[in-house]
Amino acid sequence: MSAGGSSERRGGALRWIARHRVFAIGLVVTLALVACAVLAPELAPYPPQRARYAERFLAPSLRHLMGTDEHGRDILSRVLYGGRVSLSVSAVAVAISGAIGIPLGLMIGYFGGVLDTVSGRIVDALFALPSILWAIAIVAVIGPSAEAATLALAIARVPITIRIARAATLAAKESEYVAASRILGSSWLFIVFRAILPNCTGALTVLLSLGLAVTILSEAGLSYLGLSVQPPTPSWGNLIQEGQGYLRDSIWVSLFPGMTLFVAVLSLNLVGDGLRDLLDARGRTRTG
Repeated sequence: MSAGGSSERRGGALRWIARHRVFAIGLVVTLALVACAVLAPELAPYPPQRARYAERFLAPSLRHLMGTDEHGRDILSRVLYGGRVSLSVSAVAVAISGAIGIPLGLMIGYFGGVLDTVSGRIVDALFALPSILWAIAIVAVIGPSAEAATLALAIARVPITIRIARAATLAAKESEYVAASRILGSSWLFIVFRAILPNCTGALTVLLSLGLAVTILSEAGLSYLGLSVQPPTPSWGNLIQEGQGYLRDSIWVSLFPGMTLFVAVLSLNLVGDGLRDLLDARGRTRTG
């Protein structure tokens, strides 16, 4: 019975993906970008930091598919390795923000009262400035590096994570299964993390997927400003910055990293929107 129900759910999800081609395209592109980043040492045609000044500013060709930069370095190789930095920094930052913000949001939403009021004022104060400005301030204090950018982006994402987790908890804690757990004498830890959390995973999954897109863009901004990984180590942001002085004559130096960044953010947004639509459809089905 359980196996049959699980099979039906998988079949329903696959049929939904087949009907929503935009979501499927976003998912495929996202997985392809991740695979390219992971397999960069095997896929890159040249070492990313190999300089050949006799090959400076070569236009895209069969030998260098994305051309070369001012040091004669292959841009395709640097874009592939830059993806390892940009995606890994952003993914770790989102994971840290989720590990901090989700439990806090769950507990704040469950207990409410003074805790909710005080934490709400703190979160509102943090929202007074855009998260990217908080990240810039934190990196400026710690010093520019990939680790500092990861920590800064994680801290900057915590307020929105708390707010979303709190909102999901407020909607779930009035449900019958939570009331039944209270009647049975379950502890608040059991109710929050075993009853409420599993029923909030949909909203939190959407939060994390869309948050990853925002964080990739923020990491690129920090890297562009020289506040993330330092050259010659490539990331999508510093690759765009390196080519900004050559846009008139050698536009490909910035164009291809910028296009890759755009595709990554767009595909993750398509995945997040698709997940949200899927969850809304399931919610309407259960309600109906």
